[in-house]
Amino acid sequence: MSKKKKRSSSQKKNEITKGIFTVLEKEPKQSFNYKEIAAKLHIEDANDRNDLIKRLVQLKEKKRILEESRGKYKAIPATKSYHTGTVDITGRGNAYIIIDGLDDDVFIPFNKINKAFHKDTVEVYIYPRRKGKKLEGEITKVVSRNKTSFVGIVDMQKTFAFVRISDFRMYTDFFIPKDKIGDAADGDKVIVEFNEWPDKTDSPFGTITNVLGKPGEHNTEIHSILAEYGLPYEFPVEVEQFANQLDTAIKPEEIAKRRDMRNTLTFTIDPKDAKDFDDALSFEILENGNYEIGVHIADVSHYLTPDTVMDDEAYERATSVYLVDRVVPMLPEILSNNACSLRPHEEKYTFSAIFEIDKKAHLINQWFGRTVIDSNERFAYEEAQYIIENKVNSVPEDVSIRGAAYTVSNEVVEATLKLDELAKIMRTRRMNAGAISFDKVEVRFNLTAEGEPESVYFKEAKDANKLIEEFMLLANKKVAEFIGKQKPKKTFVYRIHDEPNEEKLMALNGIVSRFGHKLDFKDKKSISASLNQLLEDVKGKGEQNMVDTLAIRSMSKAIYTTDNIGHYGLAFDYYTHFTSPIRRYPDVMVHRLLQHYLDGGSSVKEEVYEEKCKHSSDMESLAANAERDSIKYMQIKFMQDHQDREFVGVISGVTEWGIYVEIIENKCEGMVRISDIKGDYYNFDEKQYAIIGERTKKVYQLGDEVVVMVKNTDLVKRHLDFTLIGKVE
Repeated sequence: MSKKKKRSSSQKKNEITKGIFTVLEKEPKQSFNYKEIAAKLHIEDANDRNDLIKRLVQLKEKKRILEESRGKYKAIPATKSYHTGTVDITGRGNAYIIIDGLDDDVFIPFNKINKAFHKDTVEVYIYPRRKGKKLEGEITKVVSRNKTSFVGIVDMQKTFAFVRISDFRMYTDFFIPKDKIGDAADGDKVIVEFNEWPDKTDSPFGTITNVLGKPGEHNTEIHSILAEYGLPYEFPVEVEQFANQLDTAIKPEEIAKRRDMRNTLTFTIDPKDAKDFDDALSFEILENGNYEIGVHIADVSHYLTPDTVMDDEAYERATSVYLVDRVVPMLPEILSNNACSLRPHEEKYTFSAIFEIDKKAHLINQWFGRTVIDSNERFAYEEAQYIIENKVNSVPEDVSIRGAAYTVSNEVVEATLKLDELAKIMRTRRMNAGAISFDKVEVRFNLTAEGEPESVYFKEAKDANKLIEEFMLLANKKVAEFIGKQKPKKTFVYRIHDEPNEEKLMALNGIVSRFGHKLDFKDKKSISASLNQLLEDVKGKGEQNMVDTLAIRSMSKAIYTTDNIGHYGLAFDYYTHFTSPIRRYPDVMVHRLLQHYLDGGSSVKEEVYEEKCKHSSDMESLAANAERDSIKYMQIKFMQDHQDREFVGVISGVTEWGIYVEIIENKCEGMVRISDIKGDYYNFDEKQYAIIGERTKKVYQLGDEVVVMVKNTDLVKRHLDFTLIGKVE
């Protein structure tokens, strides 16, 4: 009996509390005494009025409401309790709200998420903080949806269907009425469009808009990756039609408006499987002994005119997406692989940065503008590397991309060797100025004609890659300086990279110290120097990929913006992206702005370009995530055929639910679940980045080498599970 009374009393207290907040928050600028509140809540009973008075005093003491004057109460101003932020939903179904200007994220329990999805912008009410407790609150309103299309698998019922969403952060199925199912069948992987989430329903309502195929099939999974990030895999018909009607002929009247460099020695160096060549180098020795080096970039902006369907599509995409088995281009093929591709022995329109450089790689003069070129040669990096290493003019058959041994003109060999020499001087100078050398090993796959992974190889930057990189960096830097230093200030698109977060660097130092390395925090330059030393010291070691990854994570993200703060990683005060307009929309914007200012145009509206910069940064991030997911997918596919082998790996991550292990020979990463480790019960030790056996005290720590076997591969969820065999002693 007493329990029942206690429960009803508690219920009454909650009802009164809710009523008080309803009254005060409805008119937040007004203050009310207890009589006015009681009248609005229709409280007439004397006992209930007493309870109301007690509760008002308690809420005031807990600083959940304000007593503006004696006996007159009002809501705490919205700025103190209501905030707008971004939802970050965890794998366990709870969420955190990330709010600009707040040091702490706000924890939201599952039952207070209020129909918000991952990355939505929401209004959140923050409860008064209790001593020693984290910030907590509840979502009161979804301000805007981050995305409305989701990928999932159809679970067909008699007169309706559910779609189980693939993203582990989605905590609910979608209900699909019979007339919104379309051609989907049970078990299909589909794209579902969010329609509404009616009150008093357990699931949001949706429409199936696209059937991707059966789960686990190669094309289904690749298209799923793109769809999960809202990235397209084909061009709209009207964009293709527009592109195919373009006049891509080289016209004498257009050549007359440009600097003619068709007779200057020019060549491209690109990956052997490249389909578009958007940059070329020209080389000429001047009468004074200096060198004239041209960085020639495909003049995409000549064909891509603003306010057309093709330009709108390019802007929306903002970047090409490089998946493990295909490229999803920013521009239709007629531009990306034909008109704007600087193929050998074809006249092409280019936008160029031309430099006079002396023998010590000092810049003497520079010129920017539109040109026309005719490339003499197309090299793969492997061919250029062979020339640099051997200083010969013949490329053997096993290196040549032409299917046979190939002889290069002495003129081209001399140009390549001189450019390499200058690039090395420029790189050394840049490193000495505090630049950081992130030469992270990239995982690549040799694929069959059907897209199946045959083997894994690693792409490493060698001298030929660094030669191209240095001259592209020079062009990007000097274009940014040219505009950035003009007075009065002109709006421009910069690529910036903020200084690293010191806490993250301290955490990195804690990890690498276990391998005998140390960062120097004396000043900015010493941090850069010790980071470079760290990256050099781990080369070729088992922990290299883990340390490289952790070092990159400790850095800020590079973004596009009109507000220049310099580029920390490159040690440049001014930097932009000028050199890849075929695959990056910001480069197109840079070309347009550069020409506008060369023509004497006044500064454009900063807010317009800042919005375009933010969109470009966001799309770049989505593309990078899709690229990583496609590599993960292919790694799992590759490991399916190696389930009977033992592998040596490095512990690359430690969590309360398991350890992540990266196999040394192929960089495939999977998880060993704590519950699957035999012989003991293991506890997670956050400070040591380790799990420790309760009985045996055996330690598995970040960076330890272990032996594993494949336990399970799941292409649909993109999970790779390992069985732990033991530690490498």
